[in-house]
Amino acid sequence: MTNHWIDIKNSDVILIMGSNAAENHPISFRWVQAAIDRGATLISVDPRFTRTSSKAHIYAPIRAGTDIAFLGGMIKYILDNELYHREYVVEHTNAPFLINPEFRFEAGIFSGYDPARRKYDKSTWTYQTDAEGIPLEDPTLEDPHTVFQLLKKHYADYDLDTVSSITGTPKPLLEKIYKTFAATGAPDKVATIMYAMGWTQHTYGTQNIRAAAIIQLLLGNVGRAGGGINALRGESNVQGSTDHCLLFHILPGYLKPPRASHQTLESYLQAYTPTSPDPKSANWWQHYPKYAVSLLKWMYGDNATPENEFGYHWLPKLADDGNYSWLALFEAMYAGKIKGFFAWGQNPAVGGANANMNRKAMENLDWMVAVNLWDTETSSFWQRPGVDPTTIKTEVFLLPVATSVEKEGSVTNSGRWAQWRWKAVDPPGQAKPDSWIINQLMLRIRRLYEADPGPNPEPVLMTAWDYGDGEVDVHKVAREVNGWAVSDVKDAEGNVIVPAGKQVKNFTQLRDDGSTACANWLYSGSYNEEGNMMARRDNVDHHPAGIGLYSNWAWAWPVNRRIIYNRASCNARGEPFDPERFVVRWTGEKWEGDVPDGGWPPDAKHAFIMKPEGHARIFGMGRADGPFPTHYEPWESPVDNLLYPATDINPAIKLWASEMDRKGERERYPLVGTTYRLTEHWQSGAMTRNLPWLVEMQPNMFVEMSPELAAEKGIRNGETVIVESARGSIEAVAVVTRRMRPLLVNGRVVHQVGLPWHWGYKGLATGGSANELTPPVGDANTMIPETKAFLCDVKKIT
Repeated sequence: MTNHWIDIKNSDVILIMGSNAAENHPISFRWVQAAIDRGATLISVDPRFTRTSSKAHIYAPIRAGTDIAFLGGMIKYILDNELYHREYVVEHTNAPFLINPEFRFEAGIFSGYDPARRKYDKSTWTYQTDAEGIPLEDPTLEDPHTVFQLLKKHYADYDLDTVSSITGTPKPLLEKIYKTFAATGAPDKVATIMYAMGWTQHTYGTQNIRAAAIIQLLLGNVGRAGGGINALRGESNVQGSTDHCLLFHILPGYLKPPRASHQTLESYLQAYTPTSPDPKSANWWQHYPKYAVSLLKWMYGDNATPENEFGYHWLPKLADDGNYSWLALFEAMYAGKIKGFFAWGQNPAVGGANANMNRKAMENLDWMVAVNLWDTETSSFWQRPGVDPTTIKTEVFLLPVATSVEKEGSVTNSGRWAQWRWKAVDPPGQAKPDSWIINQLMLRIRRLYEADPGPNPEPVLMTAWDYGDGEVDVHKVAREVNGWAVSDVKDAEGNVIVPAGKQVKNFTQLRDDGSTACANWLYSGSYNEEGNMMARRDNVDHHPAGIGLYSNWAWAWPVNRRIIYNRASCNARGEPFDPERFVVRWTGEKWEGDVPDGGWPPDAKHAFIMKPEGHARIFGMGRADGPFPTHYEPWESPVDNLLYPATDINPAIKLWASEMDRKGERERYPLVGTTYRLTEHWQSGAMTRNLPWLVEMQPNMFVEMSPELAAEKGIRNGETVIVESARGSIEAVAVVTRRMRPLLVNGRVVHQVGLPWHWGYKGLATGGSANELTPPVGDANTMIPETKAFLCDVKKIT
């Protein structure tokens, strides 16, 4: 989130799209209701009429997978009607910047595309610069090479009729939503966007969020109270796990893992440390070496010295073109290239796309360790229905683990608030906290390496590891995350500002000379010499405008800033665009309100400090599939691409071709399927389908369909039907409901069906897994699977 949960109450208009917040985030939805109570308008756009839709002032149905067409139409509406916040756009975005004259977009393809590699050469996706290397600008926005004019050209064809034909959203509803949301381009109005997996789980999921960002930047709604782009995380600590490098393509604090070509620390730092010749650019990532070296000092301790590049050569390297995402891992596992697998707190036999392939892939392992609360579909994949356990060689170990209430530590919510939790009860039986299991694994692996070092023992033996032999002190870990002075830290004048052994105040005191160690620069400040800031519980809002920051409750990254890019809420003089709901303002001597994005006086530095050019990117040259979001059809679609007939799908997505990576044809599978979650069940159901009271509330796998589709298929409400795709077939109870409705798409009727994905073959309630149907393709940038739009069919059981 750019903002936080409580801040939603400040919004005038709330667009919930790609999310069913009322059902999947029911407690936090209270802040949506608080905004409604003070007069805000709620808009719900969803393939289903959801519980969120029932609370909305405006609901619009949409064909799953057509969000960019919908949002692109709004961008065109804003531009055509000059509803953008011109001062904000010129001052804070790259809209005035001039783009390379060689940049092109034709027939759905950007310049530089290599069809053989399915990748782009981005050399034309660049700024024009002056002799110093500073981007050229036209503040009038008239030059044809400005980002602004290129944006208008890109979305020129996204008119109301075309968007309605693609999305199935009726034209009057489109216009009503566009008018309502675009009205917040006025300085005294503000809107927010709330999204979740309904936007990300597509082959262009990243670009869905990019389109939302473009809209919010045009309207001047980023950095504002009640504004922003707010991702609704699917679990209470997904944000924290991502921040601390759950995924293969990041190190803690969103540092980059080194690639094979980065043979030296110097080459690694050069690759990821941006430079900027603009004196008004804060270019905050220029501090990358401080954060990276401090991370290495934490990892390798006294073994990390300047002479050995702080142990950089011990850090594992990814192949230059290596893809180690979820889909790629299970493709490699299916091909027999992976022999061991830790399934830690996850259930890929149910939770992963193309689940039948995942289950089959695990048969090729030598061993698997499942760490979970219960025996799940994954830990019992070898005895799933329809297989002979004697033919499966995989040795499976199941380690019982403590739940979140049975251990102490921090969780970080969607709004970036790191909040400390205390242990409520001891775990039952032999269940242990994750930290104990990790610590024991490392201790025992080290003993094996000490006894028989083998060819490459240093990455294990040189790692700093001092967590004892029993329960891990999570406060010690939290202090390491914050960072400390290994030796005296000095300022530019040579004065000691942090004595050796003391906690650093925040990341501004980290150094690249080995004098500091820090496990995650982004969390530096969370547990400093003032104590555990995450454990604070002051529930008084001390902000002078009363906007609900609650800055002394817990701690938010970075540096307890509650709304990021908050200096963009002001003009070049430091005056808030919306004085009544100001986030920060310049007093003449300092900023007051939230922790500002840098303490420089107004107009001394650009507001978007994480970008080298200091401006938010409407033109986003860093994406794999284009600098502007573009409508492509899902990998499986019932229709052709109306806007770009020659380019049906995202041209930059990765495709696999094993015998289990089957693509469905629209003639055989005419329906659009989409998956979602319920309030009563949690993720793959591993927890909730083992709780009898929740099973009683939602006992059966079901499929939602419209009365029109049910009549066409001869299906009655409540009867068991077959749902099938090119990848699998499941049984489900038919729920015939007006929540689903037929859509008119490019002159023909398209039916959609909805499938919750919580069921499997273990637990108190069993049933077909929706992910047995979902496709083996993912987003061009993140590789998240496209489980929200695919082709299927529903049949009566005869």
